[in-house]
Amino acid sequence: MQQYDIVFLGHYTKDTIISQAGTRYVDGGAFNYGAQMAARLGMKVGAVTRLAKEDQRVVDALEKLGISTHITYTEQSTCLILEYPTSNVDERLIHVQSTASSFTPEDVAGISAKCFLIGPSIRGEVPEEVLDALRATGTRISLDVQGFLRIPVNGTLVNDSWADKARILPKVDVLKTDAVEAHMLTGTTDIYKAAQILADYGPEEVVLTHRNGVLVLVDGQYYEAGFFPKQLVGRSGRGDTCISSYMVGRLTMPPKEATKFAAAVTSLKMEAEGPFSGTIDDVHRLLEEKYADPDLATG
Repeated sequence: MQQYDIVFLGHYTKDTIISQAGTRYVDGGAFNYGAQMAARLGMKVGAVTRLAKEDQRVVDALEKLGISTHITYTEQSTCLILEYPTSNVDERLIHVQSTASSFTPEDVAGISAKCFLIGPSIRGEVPEEVLDALRATGTRISLDVQGFLRIPVNGTLVNDSWADKARILPKVDVLKTDAVEAHMLTGTTDIYKAAQILADYGPEEVVLTHRNGVLVLVDGQYYEAGFFPKQLVGRSGRGDTCISSYMVGRLTMPPKEATKFAAAVTSLKMEAEGPFSGTIDDVHRLLEEKYADPDLATG
């Protein structure tokens, strides 16, 4: 059985990004953003995904970074169009052109990791039986709620109420959400209250991203850190990078330090399109510049 520090599971997404700056094409997917970042920060990384053979370059790029890949080839990859109609990067429309179908328990059989980070794009991508298979191994499970809220309606992804949350969330150790998703799940726009409501469902840790930074709740204690990108170019993948770097941090750090670590990595990622491409030295440099002073670290 192969043993990893962290394994990322989710569809590769072939992203067309349309904004006021023009149209760009990016190899996306939460697993892709997370795995590349973790490998560049020195972790032993596994990646489980589904994609079309024509997108083999994505697999090759991961393996070049030393990432062990576990691939199911499908007729088509998941193809998305991300449209940013205004200068507000938190306002976006996501259109679905095709999907690579659902994962199965067989996709994760024989893979052992300290933690598994599950980052689906659309409801149904990761069925409950996959969570159960992972839970049986004793690994820590981190789940991004976006892939359980999003459903396609006339080709556009919309957030839908999640009737199964009371059954699914107790199976999760670390829950990732953003402010919009948290509002939908809890009915409150107060991110502190929302995090607590979500924690009451069962996750030990809640990681909530918002426009200015990240809020973490662990054992009744809140931790916060702001984002400080020098320029905002790579909005897509922000949340994926934040939860991934938080989980990497938690392999060796307490929650407070992991929160700042995640905010620093995410800030650097947002300075360029695509996955984080920096080094651990870049992260430490930014931590010293922006996060050493508690009064400044939250932005």
